[in-house]
Amino acid sequence: MTRPRLVRGGAGSGGASSGGAGRPPGGTPPGGEGGAGGGGGATAGPPQLVPGLDQEDERWMRMALDEAMRAAEEGEVPVGAIVVLEGRVLGRGHNRTEATHDPTAHAEILAIGAASTALGDWRLTNADIYVTLEPCAMCAGAIQLGRFRRVIFGPRDPKFGACGSILNVVEAPRLNHQVEVTEGVLAEESRFALRQFFRRLRQQGREVAPGDPFETE
Repeated sequence: MTRPRLVRGGAGSGGASSGGAGRPPGGTPPGGEGGAGGGGGATAGPPQLVPGLDQEDERWMRMALDEAMRAAEEGEVPVGAIVVLEGRVLGRGHNRTEATHDPTAHAEILAIGAASTALGDWRLTNADIYVTLEPCAMCAGAIQLGRFRRVIFGPRDPKFGACGSILNVVEAPRLNHQVEVTEGVLAEESRFALRQFFRRLRQQGREVAPGDPFETE
C-alpha cells in the first residue's frame, strides 16, 4: 500500500459493465453512507484499516472509492470525490462525462456543486475534498476557488494532474488562497480500478492511449 504523504501546507492568505473495473484491493463494494449529492445503501461489512494511514482520511477515501466504482459500472472513468465538513458529507460525485456529454462533469465538480447547494454557500472554507485521483486543472481551480482547507487524493495523474504533477494550481503563491495537499491515500486501490477499467476498454477494441500511467510507483 502507498502511505499518504503530506506535500505542503495550505490555508490561504488572503464502457465498462458492472464490475468492469474490478474491485480494488481492500476496497468496499458500491454503496456507502448517504449524503448530499448521492445515494447508496450500506457497504458489505467494515473495511480493514490500513496501518500507517490516518483513520479519518482512510474512511472518507473509501467512500470516494465507492463513488469511483459507481462510475466504472456506468462506463465512466472510475474517479470519485467526497466533500467533508466537520465530520459530515456535504457532497459526493463520480465522473459522468459520458452520460451527460459534458466535459466538465468530473467527480470533483459534481461533489463541489452538491456541497455548495447543501451548505447554501459557494465558500467551502474549512471543508476537505477527497478524490481518488489527483485533480486536473479545472477541478483544482474549482477547489481553490471554493476556499477548501485541504485536498486529499490517491495517486498522481502524470498526464493531467494539477496538484503537483503537471501544474500546482492549489498552491500557486500568486493566488489569494492556497489549499493544503495530502497525496497517496489508498493510492494502490485507485490505481487498480483505473488499470482494470482501461484494460477492459482495450479488450473491447476501444481506442486508449498507449502505456499505463497508473502502474505502481
